[in-house]
Amino acid sequence: MFHGLSTFPLTPLKNGMFDEQSFINLLRPVVDAGVDSLGILGSTGSYAYLTVEERGRITRCAVEHADDVPVIVSIGALRLDDILRLADDAQAAGASGVLMAPVSYQRLTEDEAFNLYEAVTRQLSVPLCIYDNPATTGFAFSDELLFATAALPNVGSIKLGRVPEELSQVRARLPDTVTLGIAGDWRAASALQAGFDVWYSVIGGLFPQTALAIARSKEAAQSERLEPLWELFRRYGSLRVVAAAAEMLGKAKTPALPFPLQAIQGEPREALAAILAELKLA
Repeated sequence: MFHGLSTFPLTPLKNGMFDEQSFINLLRPVVDAGVDSLGILGSTGSYAYLTVEERGRITRCAVEHADDVPVIVSIGALRLDDILRLADDAQAAGASGVLMAPVSYQRLTEDEAFNLYEAVTRQLSVPLCIYDNPATTGFAFSDELLFATAALPNVGSIKLGRVPEELSQVRARLPDTVTLGIAGDWRAASALQAGFDVWYSVIGGLFPQTALAIARSKEAAQSERLEPLWELFRRYGSLRVVAAAAEMLGKAKTPALPFPLQAIQGEPREALAAILAELKLA
């Protein structure tokens, strides 16, 4: 499950509510493509903007339509009781794993972050992926905290937005049962070449065949041809870009994102249309 290509589709909305049929339509080609896992309700899935009840419904829908593809569900939330309820809902629905970033309005201390993961992992019956996402959460794991948290029971993977300089040393201090995953699609090919186990992919949730070609080959050239798209990801955020692509391709209603978020507009959207046409992404 925590190997290969894990794709993170949008959670499309219609009039501000979960658009179940569009979600199923997004999942179908991803499942049929043979990805290694589905990442549901991650950052690309707008989990932080949805209620616990909505997230439970979306989780059940994803598991129902995933066939034999393992489903990993984000359980991040501000309150521990919500996290534990989300974990229970994911496990009851049949999710194969969960993912959690240290979400907090007040930036956490290292002790607080460790205590959070310790409390959550004690309650799990499925493996958890630790998500180090400082650009969004404002909290960055130190190496020592990462190693300590990875040693907790039921931890199965780490999702990083960087490639450590001394990857072999990081490997040596992690449990053998914990895989390394990369976030940030433009980093994927180089990270997989360096020895990462899994790519947690945004683009794979909309263009699974394109992502699979990069994940299976690990060739820089496969990724470099998408550099115009990666540049938009870096400048505007991958969520806003992929939401615009889904809207433009008729895969999601407009607006697909929860207010006040919106897909890229104006000149960036026109640039995206040209990129999709040139790269033949559809």
